[in-house]
Amino acid sequence: MDTAARAGEAAARGGETAAGTPEPGRGGETAAGTPEPGRGGETAQTLDRGLRLLHLVADAPGGLTVTEAANRLGIGRAAVYRLVGALTGHGMLRRDADGRLRLGAGVLHLARRAQPLLAEGALPALRRLAEQAGATAHLTVVEGGEGVALAVVEPSWTSFHVAYRTGSRHPLERGAAGRAILAGRRGSAGPVSTSGELQAGAYGVAAPVLGVPGLEASVGVVSLAPLDVDVVGGQVTAAATAIATALS
Repeated sequence: MDTAARAGEAAARGGETAAGTPEPGRGGETAAGTPEPGRGGETAQTLDRGLRLLHLVADAPGGLTVTEAANRLGIGRAAVYRLVGALTGHGMLRRDADGRLRLGAGVLHLARRAQPLLAEGALPALRRLAEQAGATAHLTVVEGGEGVALAVVEPSWTSFHVAYRTGSRHPLERGAAGRAILAGRRGSAGPVSTSGELQAGAYGVAAPVLGVPGLEASVGVVSLAPLDVDVVGGQVTAAATAIATALS
């Protein structure tokens, strides 16, 4: 066997061409050793579609059918079924009795893991607000269609103040905190004040936290005495802006 034949035979056994370079396509690489084009882009597109699907379902109180999801995403039903299968496997989505897509318990698990980070980021602004207003300051977030007090700070210098427990829940339609969140949905950043809606004799002023993707929240104060909305309104709005900056 001549020298050229021996080289060709050795190259074939070793998975190489006669020139000594890897055969194209093996291991997902081209002859130049670079990844096959398109795979990274396809993965990113699938991830983007999955996240968009989660947002669509989250924004649909009555859930979504696969057909509705496909129309809104601009993709085929088969692609949606693949996304649903993966997200359901991770507990992020579920199918109700009517087959409509709804958020799964896995989303709540992630949200709860994130809550301590949100509270930590909000505490400096809440402390300043409580001291300025002489009233109990709180960060309220939306969870399950209700307002939940995620972080609470009481003023240090007052003789009396409202004891407001972390974890307290209330409808968004009642109380300054919930009404401020609803106002934020309409694009209003101004303060909201209420009297006696959650507790007789209690006064509240709150402003929405805007500009933090994926977060619906408000910052407010609650007091046993009437609050000067012209003064306290500016304070809660400034605190809401500071918290949005800290969390962005």
